Amino acid sequence: MIAPADLEACRAAIRTGSHSFHAASKLLPASVRDPALALYAFCRLADDAVDLRRDKAAAVLRLRDRLELVYAGRPLDSPADRAFAAVVEDFAMPRALPEALLEGLAWDAMGRRCADFSALLDYSARVAAAVGVMMCVLMKVRDRHTLARAADLGLAMQLTNIARDVGEDAREGRLYLPLDWLAEAGIDPEAFLAAPSATPAVRSVVARLLKEAERLYLRADPGVQGLPLACRPGIFAAGRIYRGIGLKVAAAGFDSVTMRARTTKGEKLLWLAGAAARTAATAIMPRPATIFAAPAAETAYLVSAAARRPASPGFWGEGRAGALIEVLAQLEARDRARRGEDGPRAV
Repeated sequence: MIAPADLEACRAAIRTGSHSFHAASKLLPASVRDPALALYAFCRLADDAVDLRRDKAAAVLRLRDRLELVYAGRPLDSPADRAFAAVVEDFAMPRALPEALLEGLAWDAMGRRCADFSALLDYSARVAAAVGVMMCVLMKVRDRHTLARAADLGLAMQLTNIARDVGEDAREGRLYLPLDWLAEAGIDPEAFLAAPSATPAVRSVVARLLKEAERLYLRADPGVQGLPLACRPGIFAAGRIYRGIGLKVAAAGFDSVTMRARTTKGEKLLWLAGAAARTAATAIMPRPATIFAAPAAETAYLVSAAARRPASPGFWGEGRAGALIEVLAQLEARDRARRGEDGPRAV
């Protein structure tokens, strides 16, 4: 069980750091909302630890160590780590899921760019779809089809985030837009990063990204019917709030370079109310056939990890140790080279 003081610390972190999730979480039952707050706090703080630090490689490697301690049952003495360790224990959280997030953050620290849209989905699977699948685990949902749709929703939300933050990311030297899309639009990546501008070509790429996000939102919708009835309003609301961000970007002519789309409190309240109405409708509607669509190739391993029920208490699954170890080894080698060290880094 999560200690009350640790839960309150997680709640405070989410209240100030993730307004959209904080709003949607109010519609979740306490049995899911509380562990979800712990999950989001750990993931959000992990992301901030990498994103906001100049020494990103060292931040990822410290996060690796923290995750290792969580799964060893010896979390660091901090509210987010203790709360997440309780979630891992109570819900038998497959290790492959938070490890996917760690891998995505390692890619960020390495400045990895996406050659094409599939590569962007690979990245989004790790930093967002993995969180959606973990939410299903908190709802005690292990059905493959529902997990696949949760992963779709995570992908859609991440694409929306990227579309909203094109200018902000560029000014920080980050570029997530697929490089082949930029080439097709006649955009030189280095020139854009040097002087971000909302040209018609850039706007066309943002519009294309939001079109893909909308396709994924539509694929994700049927999955909500596979969730416990009490959980559906919160997930409907989360999806609608993020879609609303995309609509704001579209209303601005797909200019996310000179402005950053924001939704108002009134809009969020309207979408929260609409989520309750949609939930009532799902209670009597048959599940659409699209629920059975195969998972995106980039998220299939997440679905498989979550669908595999633990064989015994304390068994967290094998994870994807090979892929994770490889990328962390590359990151650690870069970190040592930057520091001018020859030997392994002390942990």
